[in-house]
Amino acid sequence: MQHYLDNSATTRVCPEAAQAALEAMTNIYGNPSSTHTLGREAKKLLDKSRKQAAEALGCAAGELVFTSCGSESDNWAILGGAEAMKRRGKHVISSLVEHDAVRRSLDELESRGFEVTRLRPAADGSIPKEAVMEALREDTVLVTLMLVNNETGGVTDIGAIAKALREAGSAALLHTDAVQGFLKVPFSAKSLGADLISVSGHKIHAPKGVGALYVRNGLRLKPFILGGSQEDGRRAGTEAMPQIAAFGEACRVGRAGMAENIARMRALKEEALARLQREIPELRWVESAAPHILSISLPGWRSEVLMNFLEAREVYVSKSSACKKGGRSHVLEAIGLDARTIDGAIRIGLSRETGPEDIDALCRGLKDARESLRHA
Repeated sequence: MQHYLDNSATTRVCPEAAQAALEAMTNIYGNPSSTHTLGREAKKLLDKSRKQAAEALGCAAGELVFTSCGSESDNWAILGGAEAMKRRGKHVISSLVEHDAVRRSLDELESRGFEVTRLRPAADGSIPKEAVMEALREDTVLVTLMLVNNETGGVTDIGAIAKALREAGSAALLHTDAVQGFLKVPFSAKSLGADLISVSGHKIHAPKGVGALYVRNGLRLKPFILGGSQEDGRRAGTEAMPQIAAFGEACRVGRAGMAENIARMRALKEEALARLQREIPELRWVESAAPHILSISLPGWRSEVLMNFLEAREVYVSKSSACKKGGRSHVLEAIGLDARTIDGAIRIGLSRETGPEDIDALCRGLKDARESLRHA
């Protein structure tokens, strides 16, 4: 039996989303921009899917633009937001623990003459509001911070930061990469108060290849992809209707059961940590508020060895962000963990499909790994 605990890298597509994608590929297959019957049917499906996603995000349908992934949403928000504001200044605030989609966008801004302040995180990978306000300047035009850290599960209080920026009279745009938080921690576009919010489909049981960017009403970004007038002229290219339809359904299903799913994931995370603490005395872990991400380490044993040991028992975890592909975690370095701990770290990612049997298999596997490696 497989025990999949790498849901922070990607989730299995849920049946409702898969069926919606199949329906869009085989029956409602017209181009939403076409004016004939099949085109109008596709446009109706597009509108329905946008409404479903917007309801899950807590925004108006017209504030949501479909993209190909969270990385595209991040790139567009950061590069487009900074360019839109550059007449006011060229200072950007971010952190040392962002996803590479944000980090590389910040590097690009620096090559264009922007100055970027990268804040140090708290011990859980979150960014304190006070640090943001200390870094704020009159020429700050963009603040971009992750809502839920993808490696530690630390939750940054984006709502408090938005409020503080408003009270300070700052004109800076606020963007948050909410890919790991969407439908995993309670929030809405209104409660966050951000101008730009990035989300992704494959983290919420929709297929890969679809995401969305919330763009606050009244804020206009230059299109990131040029061409036709799709997405109200904001993103060119024929809409990827199978993925979009699946995304909409995944949003509907996830929103309907969100409170129950969060409670179940939190209980399983707490159970896993309590049991591992009992059975592996040298265990180290990162305390974090997100219910679905647990970062642990067995110092002295390399992550790859532990992962291979678990995989032999059909238990699947990761060592850090899947996008790193083998590099040492910049996130764990930034929160101050020593090299020995980082080299033994693994990330456990839960989802609404995770059950007690998965946690049991994980704990038994790690206990067996510890005993086997100690006597190797």
